[in-house]
Amino acid sequence: MTTEWSVPAWAAALTVGVLVLLLLVAVLVALRSRARARRRVAAAESATVELRERLDALEARVATTASGRTAAGRGVVRTEQEFVITSLGEERAEASGPVSALSAPAFADAVLRDTVVHAAALVHGVRRALSPEVRNRIRFEMKRELKRTRKERKTEVREALREYRAKHRADVPDLDGVA
Repeated sequence: MTTEWSVPAWAAALTVGVLVLLLLVAVLVALRSRARARRRVAAAESATVELRERLDALEARVATTASGRTAAGRGVVRTEQEFVITSLGEERAEASGPVSALSAPAFADAVLRDTVVHAAALVHGVRRALSPEVRNRIRFEMKRELKRTRKERKTEVREALREYRAKHRADVPDLDGVA
């Protein structure tokens, strides 16, 4: 039995070292992704708890509103599960917050900004519509449509001529049988 390797010892050691390094990198990547997944789960759980609290608050508000309506004695009895979006014919509730009034310069600034945004969007759209690529595509589509309509028109003319000739042949008496 020979103890000779077909691969030099340094190459085998290098290969083993590279494999160990790759294994180490794979383990680190797996640990990192696991930690990320744990953070995502924790964030989702905290968001769920927050949403549940908001839902409980909304349900409590709806329940108090519904019980207030039944206690008002208007003759309309509503259950706690019913929720009506419209409030036609009912007393107006107070606004949820104070209405803020804009000063004249702030109003002008808001209007001008809105106008500038709309103008910029219009200019962008016009510039894009007039770009060479779009113009070439439009030209190509128009040529294609023109060819299609010409072909369709030729087909219609042929069909009309065929019908006309058939009708004309039916109107002309057969002279072979008369003699």
